[in-house]
Amino acid sequence: MTRTTSPWAAWPVGSDPVELASRLRAAHEQFLAGASLSLGESGARPGKPGTVRRVVLDSWFRSRRSGIDPERPVPPMGLAPDELRAYRRTHVLAPLMPIVRRLLIDGTGSDGMVVALADVSGRLLWVDGDRKVRRDIEDVGFVEGARWAEQDAGTNAPGMALASDHEVQIFTAEHFARAVQPWSCTAAPVHDPTTGRMIGVLDITGRAPAASPLMLSLVRSAVAAMESELAVRALHLRLSAADADRGPRGRVTGRALSRSMPWSAGQREPHRLEVLGTSSGGIVVDGERHALTLRHAELLLMLATHPDGLSGDELTVRLYGETSSAVTVRAEMSRLRRAVGPLIGESRPYRLAAAVRTTVDDVREQLARGDVLAAVREYTGPVLPRSDAPGVVALREELAAEVRAALTRTHDVRALEAWTHGPAGADDWDAWNALLRLVPAGSPTWIRARAHVDVLDRSLGSTGPRRGAERPASHPRPGIRVLRP
Repeated sequence: MTRTTSPWAAWPVGSDPVELASRLRAAHEQFLAGASLSLGESGARPGKPGTVRRVVLDSWFRSRRSGIDPERPVPPMGLAPDELRAYRRTHVLAPLMPIVRRLLIDGTGSDGMVVALADVSGRLLWVDGDRKVRRDIEDVGFVEGARWAEQDAGTNAPGMALASDHEVQIFTAEHFARAVQPWSCTAAPVHDPTTGRMIGVLDITGRAPAASPLMLSLVRSAVAAMESELAVRALHLRLSAADADRGPRGRVTGRALSRSMPWSAGQREPHRLEVLGTSSGGIVVDGERHALTLRHAELLLMLATHPDGLSGDELTVRLYGETSSAVTVRAEMSRLRRAVGPLIGESRPYRLAAAVRTTVDDVREQLARGDVLAAVREYTGPVLPRSDAPGVVALREELAAEVRAALTRTHDVRALEAWTHGPAGADDWDAWNALLRLVPAGSPTWIRARAHVDVLDRSLGSTGPRRGAERPASHPRPGIRVLRP
């Protein structure tokens, strides 16, 4: 049986692209008509009508929940041309464009391909390549400044790469919107090699060959070169900073106090503990980020949010609940001290010996100022989403509730748009309704919000459309379990 080498690759090994495109068109029509689709072990079963890769089918469902119209997708713009130019000039991806042009555009410009580089919101910052293809894809809104995240344009390779943090190919009718189905694309996320965070996505779009196995290899190689360039630049910055710290006799001043991390003796500003949207957290010391284990991030977060200190029993409850012993916490604290040295005080209760500011503090500070848009931008994801420590879970839920509460009371359309365009707010019924109240009826944003609210109403079990902004009493808030007698 013919199989795909990867669920993220578009062409099954040995398949006929023409026949595959025909089967995908049939599967897409079946999906829009409400029919169930078959799945093989690898996500596709070539040779049988009505089959589709699992990663694509999942994206189709997400696109439908987002209210994307498969007939008329309208990727939003949001930035005026001068604003886009200013934004691009200072973006971390800007220095990488010469690499992209040298590796991809110079080689594919006459081959019916265009290359796009987008930020983490899916906004296309640069679109370059074959001029005719650029003109043709402008008809579907694939232009510089447009947002092509899944929730904006439906299933497409750049949007899926951002949603899954994985390289992916989309071939013809795998696109959710019919207008985009003449095209195929290959995309891969780009990461900051220092922090590990996604900073954008690289995409190649064209006709069927744009989703070929060769194109996937080209995109992988280009992303590897881009991330290597970022790593070299980060190294140069660190070396420059070290040179600047050298005293008159060449002695490095204010450097490492611990063998594992360079804690400064003369701390000029609080260390920064990053815990939002990151699987294990990190801490920034004098501009340099250090990855943490999940347990160390949990411990530092608990201590940072309790500056007066915590006893062993109090830490135990916050990390393990009531079922563990303070002996376990003492062992964990011993390992943490070996990692971060003088950051942890020697006396009891356990407390931090230096100022540490968390990314939770950043969000709450913006909320206290009433700047909801800035708070949403700071809120890059849940607090340590992989953690099940009771203290972390409580903080995670508190912060998410604080942001949601501010959003439902704000009149800042930009803040609501930023929230609902992100993964945290995609299914936030209250935020979508708040947006619906604020934008002009009939505008593209209103139409999108109206469609999304209707989809959420149906998924939450509502009987009939709701036009008001009040949540029906029978609707549980997404993510909160409702217990009924």
